[in-house]
Amino acid sequence: MAFKNYLIFDFGASNGRSVIARFDGNKFDMEVTHRFDNRPVYAAGTLYWDILRLYSELMVGIQSSVKKYKNITSMALDTWGADFGFIDSNGKLISNPVHYRDEKRKVDANSLYKIISREELFELTGATITPIFDLFHLYSLKLQNAPEFVNGDRFLTMPDIFNYFLTGRVYNEYTRITTSVMYNQKEGRWENKIFDRLDLPRDIFSEIIMPGEEIDNISNNVCSELEIETIPVIAPAAHDTPSAVAGIPVVSKNKNWAFISMGTWCIIGQETESPIINDQAFNADFSNEGGVEGINLFVKHITGLWIIQQCREKWIKDSSRPISWDEIVKLSSAAEPFKSFINVNDLIFSKPQVDMPETISKYCKEKGQGVPGSIGEIARCIYESLALRFKYNLSLLEKITGEKIELLHIVGGGTKNKLLCQWTADATGVPVIAGPTETTSVGNLLMQLKASGEIKTLDEGRKISLNSSEVTNYKPKDGDRWSEEYSRYLKIL
Repeated sequence: MAFKNYLIFDFGASNGRSVIARFDGNKFDMEVTHRFDNRPVYAAGTLYWDILRLYSELMVGIQSSVKKYKNITSMALDTWGADFGFIDSNGKLISNPVHYRDEKRKVDANSLYKIISREELFELTGATITPIFDLFHLYSLKLQNAPEFVNGDRFLTMPDIFNYFLTGRVYNEYTRITTSVMYNQKEGRWENKIFDRLDLPRDIFSEIIMPGEEIDNISNNVCSELEIETIPVIAPAAHDTPSAVAGIPVVSKNKNWAFISMGTWCIIGQETESPIINDQAFNADFSNEGGVEGINLFVKHITGLWIIQQCREKWIKDSSRPISWDEIVKLSSAAEPFKSFINVNDLIFSKPQVDMPETISKYCKEKGQGVPGSIGEIARCIYESLALRFKYNLSLLEKITGEKIELLHIVGGGTKNKLLCQWTADATGVPVIAGPTETTSVGNLLMQLKASGEIKTLDEGRKISLNSSEVTNYKPKDGDRWSEEYSRYLKIL
């Protein structure tokens, strides 16, 4: 049976990978050909993405994949949903993109809100109104008269930059632009009122390309450097969240389902026909993001596995030994249940901390709770708090949409944590289907299949995802106990 090979790159906020998907016309299998860490660099008081090293990892991934799989039909890449850089009029990258967790990002937000309020920004864009996204950093660069702002000829988001390096084509990809807080999602255009009120340039933005469109071929210069034949480069949903949602192996379209993309960030939400922009959505801090084929994603961002990732780094450093995720989950399973809770969306937990375990212990003490100290106790506190936060946000989602959630799809790296998946089912009282782990890569692949004519619609692609994926079902249990603890959790929240 003849296979077609597709190359996928997924750049996450903490690591990345290249993957070859082998497609036989009905289903696919995937093989990781290269993995790498994505570690920001703190230099001279600023936290940067190490973009040139990440581009080098992209080159290694292409070489590794081509070496093993000679005939590659196309490639596509997706990244996290924030941050950007500039190229100058000569096409040169001016500066390393600044990381969304950089503290200076938030400094100028208050002065921006004096010109355009959070409420008005939401009304104009429907996007998440928080300083980690592009508008706020662009405005800060303007106030600083920063060289990259003064000399920037084109604004490129992170996936746009990588694809520019590969192909030489300058564009802005749609799904990623919808998180910029500069795009009017109801009317499908850049929002000129924002540019005019904040005195920001409009001509730095390029044409918008949609998921499933071909960008260009890898340039001759890059092919010569890598000693490869050229490969068509496709635009997937370049923001990893809509890629992950596109890849969900939907088992029942007749049920009202929601999703949780569980990773460094946890994104909980639903697909809707159009953006939901009203006071109820704004007050609940829900927002809208563009998906594939014009689908709207109505979502809530939650500080997710970032918290336990920060804890693990500290535990490894203190113990001078490797501590696996399996060990952490096992210890949390054995720890005392419901000893303490945290509000995972408290700003203190979204910031990089020198000692995240101590930050959690101190928080619990200040809230008059039992103080977790061991690895198991702290991990259990985080996992139970996440499960209860999911319950809280699902209830808000049901109130806003007026529809009961009947099924919950969990996708992303967090699906490896079977304990957290089960606790999510228990806490929410909703059946959970978890998997596949690499759903972002699946969504990336589906848009490549669409570009190459293998499928015509997302529905066709999701059937292929279901044929090709291993999923795990979790039924709710211990509902009375979780409901009892939820009442206590709400007081902490």
